[in-house]
Amino acid sequence: MALSAAGMLRAEAVSFGYAGERTAFSLADVSIEITPGSLTGLLGPNGCGKTTLLKLLCGVLRPHGGVVTLDGRPLSSFTRRELARHIAVVPQETHPAFDYSVMEMVLMGRHPHLGAFQLEGPPDFAIARETLIVTGTAHLADRNYMTLSGGEKQRVIIASALAQATELLLLDEPTASLDLGYQLEVASLLGRLSRERQVTMVLATHDLNLAASLCDRLLLLRGGRVLAQGPTSDVLTGAMVRQLYDVDADVQFHPRAGHLTVIPVSRTR
Repeated sequence: MALSAAGMLRAEAVSFGYAGERTAFSLADVSIEITPGSLTGLLGPNGCGKTTLLKLLCGVLRPHGGVVTLDGRPLSSFTRRELARHIAVVPQETHPAFDYSVMEMVLMGRHPHLGAFQLEGPPDFAIARETLIVTGTAHLADRNYMTLSGGEKQRVIIASALAQATELLLLDEPTASLDLGYQLEVASLLGRLSRERQVTMVLATHDLNLAASLCDRLLLLRGGRVLAQGPTSDVLTGAMVRQLYDVDADVQFHPRAGHLTVIPVSRTR
């Protein structure tokens, strides 16, 4: 499976607002640069704008201010199909409308590469089978997707995203609602894709230890604004966790785990 040539994804002074009957939410003046081959974590409390930023970075939403570009070209100038050849998204949850098999779910990732009314051919099936093997789900190919466990579903959706053969993979809470074993399994898969295949990833998560174990850079969001960003070792500190979540935490390097670990101790207010 050959990935597209890596591209630079950049958000420059991006702002976005939702307006409802009772609430208004804004993402204000957010800038981030996603370099090829990097694994960037988006951290912050509920409602801080992580999912909104991911939607802006993949072109699902258009900013009210600022611009998002891929290799210097505004995302707004891409067609949906064209953009899907460059950026794949793994959402928090996937609820298909029909009883698709695992293979059918993965083959959906090939749609951006097919013409109108064109059916998948042998090369598409070969790519789908390869992504199933990479994600450890080849034995599930004929299963009904909805009969799988949460961890199996998540790996299948990652396989589908990989089948798009894009250079950028955006993931929204990929380990949410998974038990500890599946969290470690998915984390191991993402780490392997980053190391061995140089897949560029942006990962939104509440799991600070997941971010510490995988991400080389972090962006911290609170109230729709950037609190800090930079290398994980510089940004993930007790002081920053306190500012981000109003929580006192011990942040220390764990020699056995091989990365920083975060242990919450108490709320500060």
